[in-house]
Amino acid sequence: LAIKDMAGLLKPRAATMLVSALRAKFPALPIHVHTHDTASTGVASMLAAAEAGADVVDVCTDAMAGLTSQPAIGAVLNSIKGSETLDNPMNLKEILKLNTYWEQTRALYSPYESGIKSGSADVYVHEMPGGQYTNLKFQAFANGLGEEWDNIKQSYATANQCLGDIVKVTPSSKVVGDMAQFLVTNKIPDEKTLLEQADSLSFPTSVVEYFQGYLGQPVGGFPEPLRTKVLRGKEIIEGRPGCSLPAVDFDQLRFDLQEKHRGRREISHKDALSAALYPKVFDEYVISRDIMGPVSLLPTKAFLKGLEIDEEIEVKARRGTSASIKLKAVGELLPNGKREVFFEVNGIPRVVDILDLNTLETENKKGMTAVRERADPMDLGSVGAPMAGGGGGIFVKK
Repeated sequence: LAIKDMAGLLKPRAATMLVSALRAKFPALPIHVHTHDTASTGVASMLAAAEAGADVVDVCTDAMAGLTSQPAIGAVLNSIKGSETLDNPMNLKEILKLNTYWEQTRALYSPYESGIKSGSADVYVHEMPGGQYTNLKFQAFANGLGEEWDNIKQSYATANQCLGDIVKVTPSSKVVGDMAQFLVTNKIPDEKTLLEQADSLSFPTSVVEYFQGYLGQPVGGFPEPLRTKVLRGKEIIEGRPGCSLPAVDFDQLRFDLQEKHRGRREISHKDALSAALYPKVFDEYVISRDIMGPVSLLPTKAFLKGLEIDEEIEVKARRGTSASIKLKAVGELLPNGKREVFFEVNGIPRVVDILDLNTLETENKKGMTAVRERADPMDLGSVGAPMAGGGGGIFVKK
């Protein structure tokens, strides 16, 4: 039995009561507890769960633990050291070796840290899952709502109640997060105001699909009259969505994908599965991989931050070969928005033209030559034209 406390709401006393009751009822049933340390109570809660009879509790290497992650493994193991019932034989010295590796790895990704400095007990108010907290904060800043973060947290609790106080785990937690940002953007302070304005609002797609039943039926049903006001006559799915989902012909899908991405990628059965689940994401991935190449071979720092002038890296290919790459110089911005990038590959000089997306928009305002989109020979729907214009109609003779 897995107890998934995705927001870190399980307090020590509650953990004792819950696990003890389950253990008394099911003495032979393995019990596995998962939590987050958002309020800094994770270690105490996991110790209480273990004392009450849990067989497994989730922890995290110290370098990546705490805050919205899981409780630290070092803290838990040292807390039970010497216990007659809970002492664990895991080797702390070996664990610390892993911790050193993850400390160094985390440093490489420091630009993507959420900026959260300490635990916060306000999680007991907004009930935001730990895995979503950092993502939603980053998303809020990307959407220009960084200064509204405190309001978004408060609106998250409001959105949760408006949606029916649902179980918040991917993807339902995203619906609540989208709704929270929507409330802040439209300056809607409470459920009453939302209901009053609902008829004239354009709700996020995820919220509309939730009310249509795409994620299934919530416990207690959908809240009315909000559901009716949001859907405005749209199709409703009754019961479990998978029951009415049309069958997928994976052989046909694989053939269609092969035609769509001919020259870009040999489509595998796994690719067909990915495309069936996330069609848009899969197409974007294939196109990006075709343009950028196998960037997974690059060292992490080079991929995230790029190279400095005269910095050299070694790229190891999958077949045992490697290439030495050194950045030599970056040229001036050209009228077409590109820069010449000079580098060496195994000592041989190379130069490529790269579109400078960072300054393209700014320089366009200064009279730089417009950079026009070109037809992509790999895209079956991309058609080149000798002059600008709009398509009035396309006539095809079979």
